[in-house]
Amino acid sequence: MRRTLLALLLLLSLIWGGSYYFIKVLLEAFEPWTIVFLRSALGLAVIAAHMAWAGKPFGFRGMPWGAAAVMALVNTCLPWAIIGLSETRIASGMASVLNATTPLWTLALGIVFFGAAARRAHWIGMSVAVAGLVVLLGPGLTSGGRIDSRGAAGMLAASFLYGLGSQLSKILLQKITPYQATFCTLLFSMLGSGVMALATERVSVRELAVPHHLSVLVGLGVFGSGVAYILFYRIVQEGGPEFATMVTYLLPAFSLLWGFSLLGESVRLHMAAGLALILAGVFVSSRNAARERAAESARAMSA
Repeated sequence: MRRTLLALLLLLSLIWGGSYYFIKVLLEAFEPWTIVFLRSALGLAVIAAHMAWAGKPFGFRGMPWGAAAVMALVNTCLPWAIIGLSETRIASGMASVLNATTPLWTLALGIVFFGAAARRAHWIGMSVAVAGLVVLLGPGLTSGGRIDSRGAAGMLAASFLYGLGSQLSKILLQKITPYQATFCTLLFSMLGSGVMALATERVSVRELAVPHHLSVLVGLGVFGSGVAYILFYRIVQEGGPEFATMVTYLLPAFSLLWGFSLLGESVRLHMAAGLALILAGVFVSSRNAARERAAESARAMSA
């Protein structure tokens, strides 16, 4: 069982790590809002089909639609569009490394706005991660502009929204199941991005017939926005949330591999060093939280 879970974790990291590559390729033919619409629609179709096949309730009647719409906007629609815009300026590997700061935004927002307890390990972890950002971005922003400042700022903004969305999802998941939350998130993301795409972008239907674009879109929408969630929930169910969150550490490495092998993007020393510090900061700041959740689970099982 442990080997199976490890294989699923590696597969999930490979799929989600490839999302940045898929977006980079699709930006050659589509604009950001259109990409968000297409991946949301395909992901929604996969999740809806799986829920119907597995007999999981949709819960339309008792659904908190307003709260679900807000979470979809904050946690999916906006950050996905911002990531697309950012990847028009920076490499896909750099985008994934910057997105690795998401757990730290989640922690910081939890402490400031959602009543989470602040401990010394949290501050140490965030300090290490900030040092990692300095190492990551410093050389590129000060020596010839190898890193576009707007692209980097966009990725940090997307990570901030992911962090805020994580806090909001904790509240929403007290009322609905993870599958219902994913269904609603993708539904409202599809609707919102569809409106924005029609209002602000030129949508080329002809590009959808290009085999390469279609295959990449399947990778991003069907696998990255549909199958990946199914894998994640299975890992959470069988291996626990702490094991599932290991994807945070594996995803950037796989994304760098995708960019290096398929896009010819370079992996510089400061990128590797910055990523190592960011992930070390995430590990230090989340270690105590994982222990507390494990202790709570043990108490619940013994009750």
